[in-house]
Amino acid sequence: MEPVHLKDRAVIALEGGEARDFLQGLITNDIRELAPQTGLYAALLTPQGKILFDFLVTEGDGAVLLDCPADRAEALAKRLTMYRLRAKIGIAVRPQLAVYAGLSGRPAERAVTFADPRLAALGPRSIGAAAEMPDFLEGPATYHAERLALGVPEGADFGSDKVFALDAGLEELHGVGFDKGCYVGQELTARMKHRGTARKRILSIRADVLLPPPGTAIASAGLEIGEIISTYGTQGFALVRLDRLDEAKASLTAGMIAVTLTRPAWLDS
Repeated sequence: MEPVHLKDRAVIALEGGEARDFLQGLITNDIRELAPQTGLYAALLTPQGKILFDFLVTEGDGAVLLDCPADRAEALAKRLTMYRLRAKIGIAVRPQLAVYAGLSGRPAERAVTFADPRLAALGPRSIGAAAEMPDFLEGPATYHAERLALGVPEGADFGSDKVFALDAGLEELHGVGFDKGCYVGQELTARMKHRGTARKRILSIRADVLLPPPGTAIASAGLEIGEIISTYGTQGFALVRLDRLDEAKASLTAGMIAVTLTRPAWLDS
């Protein structure tokens, strides 16, 4: 993938000696695994175990940095501030920092660069001061095309308070630490893992024409097996009951349109 400027991402910085402990009690992954020049994938859940926000975590410039969707950054910062209570930390969006994918060489060295923890095929991720980074890079279109080809959902694909962490594939994308102890939504997430009750998964969906809007049911001969959750023209993501998909005997449709579901390779790794 050519290097790109992910202009649809923003960075939240958590500063202070208690920042790591603060995050450890909130997010799905184990912040103790975070080391220099590495990254973690994690989410902040509802108490019922559904995804509110997902983000990449790294450290640099004296802070823990969260790489998150730009249109949700203020909401995430506000939610974290609600949980702060007496913790001695600062929480702020840093507009002077920008997010990049696919950087190498000198530009990558001038930023905090780490392998995307979700999937190696997504390449390196970088966070750096926008004023010091190349200003001629393309926007995020090629990154999202690659992400769609790999079947990796993120951000708006999950919605807010709609999808359980394990249904969303966060375990397979290395976003959940099952040995880390308590965090928001941990009890239900651990129960789903222990009981094997995560019967749904997010799969890639494709059609020969524009897909119908999110919320449209996907069916096979009258058997509803899931629904579309996000669309990008003729491609998108769907939340699907795997047992019902296995039972489907006829072709799949969504809003009278023929569709194809694909299980990403990483889901079986």
